[in-house]
Amino acid sequence: MNAATAPSPRTLVAGAGNIFLGDDGFGVEAARLLSGQELPPGVEVADIGIRGVHLAYQLLDGYDTLVLLDATARGGKPGTLYVIDAAEPGSRRPPEGVSLDGHRMSPDAVLALLDTLCAGTGAAPPRRTLVVGCEPATVGEGIGLSPPVAAALPEAVRMVGELVRRQSAVRDRAEGVVGEAAV
Repeated sequence: MNAATAPSPRTLVAGAGNIFLGDDGFGVEAARLLSGQELPPGVEVADIGIRGVHLAYQLLDGYDTLVLLDATARGGKPGTLYVIDAAEPGSRRPPEGVSLDGHRMSPDAVLALLDTLCAGTGAAPPRRTLVVGCEPATVGEGIGLSPPVAAALPEAVRMVGELVRRQSAVRDRAEGVVGEAAV
Protein backbone atom coordinates (compact mmCIF):
# COMPACT_ATOMS: atom_id res chain seq x y z
CA MET A 1 0.00 0.00 0.00
CA ASN A 2 1.53 3.34 -0.97
CA ALA A 3 1.22 6.66 0.88
CA ALA A 4 -1.56 7.82 -1.46
CA THR A 5 -3.80 4.86 -0.57
CA ALA A 6 -2.74 4.29 3.05
CA PRO A 7 -5.38 5.33 5.57
CA SER A 8 -4.60 8.60 7.36
CA PRO A 9 -3.39 8.17 10.92
CA ARG A 10 -6.10 8.67 13.48
CA THR A 11 -5.97 10.19 16.95
CA LEU A 12 -8.34 9.35 19.78
CA VAL A 13 -8.77 11.87 22.57
CA ALA A 14 -10.45 9.96 25.40
CA GLY A 15 -11.85 11.50 28.58
CA ALA A 16 -11.67 9.06 31.50
CA GLY A 17 -13.03 9.33 34.99
CA ASN A 18 -16.01 9.03 37.29
CA ILE A 19 -18.24 12.11 37.42
CA PHE A 20 -19.63 10.93 40.78
CA LEU A 21 -16.20 11.28 42.46
CA GLY A 22 -15.53 15.01 42.29
CA ASP A 23 -12.35 15.87 40.42
CA ASP A 24 -12.11 12.34 39.01
CA GLY A 25 -14.58 13.68 36.43
CA PHE A 26 -11.91 16.01 34.97
CA GLY A 27 -11.27 13.86 31.88
CA VAL A 28 -14.96 13.50 31.08
CA GLU A 29 -15.57 17.25 31.39
CA ALA A 30 -12.47 18.09 29.32
CA ALA A 31 -13.65 15.68 26.58
CA ARG A 32 -17.09 17.32 26.61
CA LEU A 33 -15.53 20.74 26.08
CA LEU A 34 -13.16 19.43 23.38
CA SER A 35 -16.01 17.83 21.46
CA GLY A 36 -17.24 21.36 20.67
CA GLN A 37 -13.85 22.45 19.28
CA GLU A 38 -12.74 22.37 15.67
CA LEU A 39 -10.00 19.76 15.49
CA PRO A 40 -7.90 18.44 12.60
CA PRO A 41 -9.25 15.65 10.39
CA GLY A 42 -8.69 12.21 11.88
CA VAL A 43 -9.07 13.40 15.49
CA GLU A 44 -11.95 11.84 17.43
CA VAL A 45 -13.05 12.80 20.94
CA ALA A 46 -14.76 10.23 23.18
CA ASP A 47 -16.17 10.30 26.70
CA ILE A 48 -14.93 6.95 28.02
CA GLY A 49 -15.86 7.64 31.64
CA ILE A 50 -15.27 4.46 33.65
CA ARG A 51 -15.52 2.10 30.67
CA GLY A 52 -11.82 1.26 30.41
CA VAL A 53 -12.42 -2.10 28.75
CA HIS A 54 -14.35 -0.33 25.98
CA LEU A 55 -11.45 2.05 25.47
CA ALA A 56 -9.03 -0.86 25.07
CA TYR A 57 -11.30 -2.52 22.49
CA GLN A 58 -11.92 0.78 20.65
CA LEU A 59 -8.17 1.26 20.28
CA LEU A 60 -8.01 -2.02 18.35
CA ASP A 61 -9.75 -0.14 15.51
CA GLY A 62 -6.42 1.42 14.58
CA TYR A 63 -5.36 4.72 16.14
CA ASP A 64 -1.90 6.15 15.67
CA THR A 65 -2.14 8.26 18.83
CA LEU A 66 -4.11 8.17 22.07
CA VAL A 67 -4.47 11.29 24.18
CA LEU A 68 -5.99 10.26 27.50
CA LEU A 69 -7.57 12.95 29.69
CA ASP A 70 -7.71 12.03 33.36
CA ALA A 71 -7.30 13.20 36.93
CA THR A 72 -3.66 12.50 37.77
CA ALA A 73 -2.44 12.71 41.36
CA ARG A 74 1.28 13.46 41.24
CA GLY A 75 1.63 15.59 44.36
CA GLY A 76 1.29 19.02 42.77
CA LYS A 77 -1.04 21.87 43.59
CA PRO A 78 -4.70 21.07 42.72
CA GLY A 79 -5.43 22.20 39.16
CA THR A 80 -1.83 21.63 37.97
CA LEU A 81 -1.82 20.18 34.46
CA TYR A 82 0.60 17.49 33.29
CA VAL A 83 1.44 16.10 29.87
CA ILE A 84 2.87 12.61 30.31
CA ASP A 85 4.32 10.54 27.47
CA ALA A 86 3.30 6.99 28.40
CA ALA A 87 5.66 4.02 28.28
CA GLU A 88 6.34 2.09 25.10
CA PRO A 89 3.78 -0.59 24.16
CA GLY A 90 4.71 -3.90 25.73
CA SER A 91 6.40 -2.31 28.75
CA ARG A 92 3.20 -1.37 30.54
CA ARG A 93 2.01 -3.42 33.47
CA PRO A 94 -1.04 -2.91 35.64
CA PRO A 95 -0.18 -1.71 39.15
CA GLU A 96 0.55 -4.53 41.61
CA GLY A 97 -2.57 -6.06 43.09
CA VAL A 98 -4.92 -4.53 40.50
CA SER A 99 -7.18 -6.96 38.71
CA LEU A 100 -8.55 -6.30 35.25
CA ASP A 101 -11.98 -5.40 36.63
CA GLY A 102 -14.03 -3.74 33.88
CA HIS A 103 -15.63 -1.33 36.34
CA ARG A 104 -12.47 -0.13 38.09
CA MET A 105 -9.68 0.00 35.54
CA SER A 106 -6.95 2.58 35.92
CA PRO A 107 -5.31 3.94 32.75
CA ASP A 108 -2.29 1.70 33.51
CA ALA A 109 -4.54 -1.36 33.58
CA VAL A 110 -6.31 -0.30 30.36
CA LEU A 111 -2.99 0.09 28.53
CA ALA A 112 -1.75 -3.26 29.86
CA LEU A 113 -4.99 -4.90 28.69
CA LEU A 114 -4.54 -3.24 25.29
CA ASP A 115 -1.08 -4.75 24.94
CA THR A 116 -2.56 -8.19 25.75
CA LEU A 117 -5.42 -7.74 23.27
CA CYS A 118 -3.04 -6.59 20.53
CA ALA A 119 -0.78 -9.57 21.09
CA GLY A 120 -3.81 -11.88 20.77
CA THR A 121 -5.37 -10.22 17.72
CA GLY A 122 -2.38 -8.97 15.75
CA ALA A 123 -3.66 -5.39 15.97
CA ALA A 124 -1.21 -2.60 16.66
CA PRO A 125 -1.54 -0.39 19.74
CA PRO A 126 -1.29 3.38 19.29
CA ARG A 127 2.23 4.36 18.35
CA ARG A 128 2.09 7.20 20.86
CA THR A 129 0.13 7.58 24.08
CA LEU A 130 -0.04 10.87 25.93
CA VAL A 131 -1.85 11.57 29.18
CA VAL A 132 -3.08 15.09 29.84
CA GLY A 133 -3.73 14.96 33.54
CA CYS A 134 -4.92 17.37 36.16
CA GLU A 135 -3.97 17.27 39.83
CA PRO A 136 -7.20 16.70 41.76
CA ALA A 137 -8.19 18.50 44.96
CA THR A 138 -10.72 15.85 45.93
CA VAL A 139 -11.92 12.53 44.57
CA GLY A 140 -14.51 11.87 47.26
CA GLU A 141 -18.16 11.21 46.57
CA GLY A 142 -19.89 14.17 44.98
CA ILE A 143 -20.72 15.60 41.61
CA GLY A 144 -18.80 18.58 40.27
CA LEU A 145 -15.22 19.67 39.97
CA SER A 146 -13.42 21.65 42.66
CA PRO A 147 -12.73 25.31 41.80
CA PRO A 148 -9.01 24.79 40.96
CA VAL A 149 -9.74 21.84 38.66
CA ALA A 150 -12.66 23.61 36.97
CA ALA A 151 -10.40 26.64 36.44
CA ALA A 152 -7.80 24.38 34.74
CA LEU A 153 -10.26 23.12 32.08
CA PRO A 154 -9.79 25.94 29.51
CA GLU A 155 -6.00 25.50 29.60
CA ALA A 156 -6.35 21.72 29.33
CA VAL A 157 -8.57 22.12 26.26
CA ARG A 158 -6.06 24.56 24.74
CA MET A 159 -3.17 22.15 25.45
CA VAL A 160 -4.91 19.18 23.84
CA GLY A 161 -5.91 21.27 20.83
CA GLU A 162 -2.30 22.37 20.41
CA LEU A 163 -1.00 18.79 20.80
CA VAL A 164 -3.31 17.35 18.13
CA ARG A 165 -2.77 20.26 15.73
CA ARG A 166 1.01 20.01 16.12
CA GLN A 167 0.87 16.25 15.56
CA SER A 168 -1.34 16.76 12.51
CA ALA A 169 1.11 19.32 11.09
CA VAL A 170 4.06 16.94 11.62
CA ARG A 171 2.10 14.10 9.97
CA ASP A 172 1.16 16.32 7.02
CA ARG A 173 4.80 17.35 6.49
CA ALA A 174 5.86 13.69 6.63
CA GLU A 175 3.19 12.80 4.04
CA GLY A 176 4.14 15.74 1.82
CA VAL A 177 0.82 17.61 2.24
CA VAL A 178 1.14 21.22 1.11
CA GLY A 179 -0.59 24.00 3.01
CA GLU A 180 -0.53 25.66 6.36
CA ALA A 181 -1.30 23.86 9.57
CA ALA A 182 -3.21 25.52 12.36
CA VAL A 183 -1.03 25.83 15.46
